[in-house]
Amino acid sequence: MINPVELLRMQNEAKKMQKKLRERRITGESKNGLVKLYMNAAQELEDLRIDDQLLSPDMSDELRKYFKDASRIIRRSFRRRWLQIWT
Repeated sequence: MINPVELLRMQNEAKKMQKKLRERRITGESKNGLVKLYMNAAQELEDLRIDDQLLSPDMSDELRKYFKDASRIIRRSFRRRWLQIWT
């Protein structure tokens, strides 16, 4: 059985790690730069920037494409940063 004091210490460490993850910011950008995602290392979306030319109704397919592109890039950045944190 886990010692209650040890459990409390582990919970505090987990909270500190979550705080550190929220302080690190990662940017994902579509190849053409028209869509940018800003997330923290806890994988919470903090901001989304979309170039005005993609906001017209006839550009919805392009917007989806660029959003997926930026998402893929940011996921790759997460993996690299995660490895840096833990190695």
